[in-house]
Amino acid sequence: MAGPLILIADDDDRLCQVIADYLQGEGFVPIQAHTGTEALALWEARRPDLLVLDWMMPGRSGVDVLREVRRRHDTPIIMLTARDDEADKLLGLELGADDYLTKPFSMRELAARIRAVLRRTRSEPAEPEVIQWGDLLIDLAAHSVYKNGEELPLTPTEFKLLAVLARSPNRVYSRLQLMESAIGDYYEGYERTVDSHISHLRRKLGDGGLIQTVKGVGYKLVPPKG
Repeated sequence: MAGPLILIADDDDRLCQVIADYLQGEGFVPIQAHTGTEALALWEARRPDLLVLDWMMPGRSGVDVLREVRRRHDTPIIMLTARDDEADKLLGLELGADDYLTKPFSMRELAARIRAVLRRTRSEPAEPEVIQWGDLLIDLAAHSVYKNGEELPLTPTEFKLLAVLARSPNRVYSRLQLMESAIGDYYEGYERTVDSHISHLRRKLGDGGLIQTVKGVGYKLVPPKG
């Protein structure tokens, strides 16, 4: 039985081949692209199980590819970059990347990250497609939220945070738990950004106290009033 199909997109041909050779030895089925345009065409034609996507590529950048894929599908994506810049990492996460690696990195770590992302995205338990919460309708399959029939312009991270809270109402989540549940296992250093995401989410929801702060712990979603 063939392993997961992994699309590697990087304009460094040599690095692309090294990654492909290593992943093949680890039981994956790698395919390669060297431009953003080629990556999108291969993604559309083959629908891989996961993308390993370089931040900077000629023509359409990795960020362009990330935006386009996320506009149409939830294919798991790991971003690669030569810059260890927190702003880049946060932008990638905001746009919907599942994980992030800074060059240089070890092939062993990349393979471990791929397995972790695939495990996380494939092991979600069966759940309702839609959650109704007062005047909010949360469409999990479509990654959309509606209030009184009007769609709200949530970012990917805001949607994921709301979905985590809505799946287990009244459960208190710490900031770290929310980041791990909504984004991934490797971002515990960014749990402080949850406060900012929650603040934006509350403003967009006009939530009237739906998302409550539990002092010294984190946040929970409570039933609507009335």
